[in-house]
Amino acid sequence: MTPASLRFALLITGPCYGSQAAADALRFASAVLEQGHVLDSVFFYQEGVHNGSRLVQPASDEFDVHRAWVTLAERHQLTLDLCVAAALRRGLCDDSCAAEAGLGTGNVAAPFRLSGLGALAQAALTADRVVQF
Repeated sequence: MTPASLRFALLITGPCYGSQAAADALRFASAVLEQGHVLDSVFFYQEGVHNGSRLVQPASDEFDVHRAWVTLAERHQLTLDLCVAAALRRGLCDDSCAAEAGLGTGNVAAPFRLSGLGALAQAALTADRVVQF
């Protein structure tokens, strides 16, 4: 981090398809990192939690927003947090929640993880900028 670097937190409320929000957030996140800033938090809330489903299967001629988030996170060691309450409400669960509910397996893809709103609050307290998409 250079002296002029800023710490960013992103809040994504749009789904991976049906809205430009997630794709715009992805482009913004890439630009932030390319310019040498720090991306401390990426938090998916409301319909945005759909970005974390491993069951998303875009058409072969469409940009795979989900895969792009995974690639970005792996390349830059980012944590992708899904609001646990919003995710469960929308049918997304990790393997642990699935086992508790007797569902067999979860559908949240790594490196996405279920997280509480406390993670978003902490990100808002420590970031220089919080940007919502």
